[in-house]
Formats: sequence, C-alpha cells, structure tokens
Amino acid sequence: MGRLKGKSAIVTGGTSGIGKATVLKLIEEGAKVIIADIHEGDSEEMLKEIQRNKGEAEFCQMDVSSHSDVKSAIEKCIKSFGSLDIMVANAGIGGSATFFEDITVEEWNKVIAVNQTGVFYCMQESIKIMKKQGSGAIVNTASLAGIGSAPRMGAYAASKHAVVGMTKTAAAEYGKHGIRINAICPSVIVTPMGKSFTDEDDKLSQIIKHSIPMKRFGEAEEVADVILWLCSDESSFVNGETVRIDGGHRA
Repeated sequence: MGRLKGKSAIVTGGTSGIGKATVLKLIEEGAKVIIADIHEGDSEEMLKEIQRNKGEAEFCQMDVSSHSDVKSAIEKCIKSFGSLDIMVANAGIGGSATFFEDITVEEWNKVIAVNQTGVFYCMQESIKIMKKQGSGAIVNTASLAGIGSAPRMGAYAASKHAVVGMTKTAAAEYGKHGIRINAICPSVIVTPMGKSFTDEDDKLSQIIKHSIPMKRFGEAEEVADVILWLCSDESSFVNGETVRIDGGHRA
C-alpha cells in the first residue's frame, strides 16, 4: 500500500473494464486520479466508493480523439492535483469482425482516431508536462493484436501496432528526461469490449480460449496489476517494453 502516494494520474477509458480496475488499483496505492472517459458510465458510483475509502478522484468527460479534450483533461489534473505523474492511455474500441477487404473507410477512420491518434495525443501532451517535471510514467494499452496478426480485425491490429511503435520510439527519445513509456499487450480480457467480441462468435471464442495454456480469458484486475507495477518505482528500469498479458498464448 502507498506505492503511489503523492502521485497524480489520468486513466482514459476509466469508467469500465481495464480502465476502471486500474483507477481503483491506483487509488488503493495512494494516487490521485482523473477518471477520463467519453461515457460517464459507473463514474458516479466509483467516485462515491473512492470517497468512502478516503481516496481522491475526479471525473472528466473526454473524447481521446479530440486534441482539445485531451489537453483539457491534463489541465484539470494539474489544476486539481498539482502535477501529472502518470498517464494510462487505455481508451480504445474494437471495431467489427470483418476481413480486410470489407473494412469500411468510416470504420477504419474511427478505430484509428481513437486507438492510435488518441494515444498519440495523450502521449504528446503528457510528455510536454513530464519533461518539465523531469519524471513521469506513461502506460499505453496495446494488444496481442499489436505484436502479431489479428485476422478479421485489420483496423484494430493496425492501430495497436502503431501504439507499440509509438511507445518504443517515445521511450527511446525521452528516457533521458526521466520519463518511462511502456505498453501492455493483453489477449482477450473479460470486459465489456472483450465480451462483445466473444459473444459475437462463440465458436471462435472457444477456439481462442483452448489455445491459451491457462484455458481461460484474463480478468481486468490482472491487467490492472501489471499497469500498477509499470506506474510504480518497482519498474524503475523498465522502459520501451511491451508486456504480454495473455496466459502464455504467445509463449
């Protein structure tokens, strides 16, 4: 407990799934958190729970594909908590399960805008603040689809490969400024987005599950534990890494 005492964080996509689990983990460890999401979702209930446990958090409605929204969220964090020490760029969308030739231009642009450009905005604006501070940790949510093929998920795979590339490049550029930038690469996780994928094609879902050595999908809390570690000083020499959270799927 208290590994993040005195730290301020933003978690995008923070009202559900991996984002929600991450917010609660960071709060448990003493961080003050801006819960940023395009949807209010469970934010009101989350804030009440956090207040009952003597934690500090605020909700900020934010569309990560909007540069001005991202800048406003960071300004809110600094105004409310005095600094921006941690950025968890987690917000993302899946897209439909279609072959590459059938991806519409509209879907392609939407997935890239949220999953790729949204992470770019969060990284770039956070780096500007963290560079002045001389410290900071950024964790980007990529995917197994970002380090390999993902049939019938072409736009999603493209966006997540970009997240990995941006993570490694920025980590190499800004490590000397005390900024660590890493990415996580989960497989299928039991979240609203994960369930939308598995529920769409039960046969494919079972095939994937049985291909995982642990014979199950991951839980949001298991991913949040890794994010917490990457945000803490316990990973102080980990930079530019892509951490697989997949039960051994790609082992």
